[in-house]
Amino acid sequence: MKLTYPACFYPCEEKKGGFTVEVPDLPGCVSEGASLAEAILMGTDAASGWVLDELEDGKTAPKASPIESITPEPGGFVSMLVLDMDAYAEKYGEKAVRKNLTIPAWLNTFAENNHINFSQVLQDSLTALYQQKQHA
Repeated sequence: MKLTYPACFYPCEEKKGGFTVEVPDLPGCVSEGASLAEAILMGTDAASGWVLDELEDGKTAPKASPIESITPEPGGFVSMLVLDMDAYAEKYGEKAVRKNLTIPAWLNTFAENNHINFSQVLQDSLTALYQQKQHA
């Protein structure tokens, strides 16, 4: 699902070339970047995270205001952010995904006899591998 939201961009006075970005339709959704390009990326990421939290809580994504109805504060301007929620959810979503796996029968018997939660062991192992790769 692709969504678009108008966002207000304001130059950061303390950061030459930097911008703050606010998404009026998503209360509290504010980000910034060292350049306009980075502010667009950071704003898109912040808005995608905001909307994903709503969707994972079973709510609907807020309706976007028409761009012409958004008036930025003096010195700012309005532009649209495009959110690819399917790609964002695939990468960052917390929603559980069912996976089938195959293990040796003896290992299955051992795990069942010891009341081992297969899903938790797999998740813990994959998280540890992920963290190793991030710090490598």
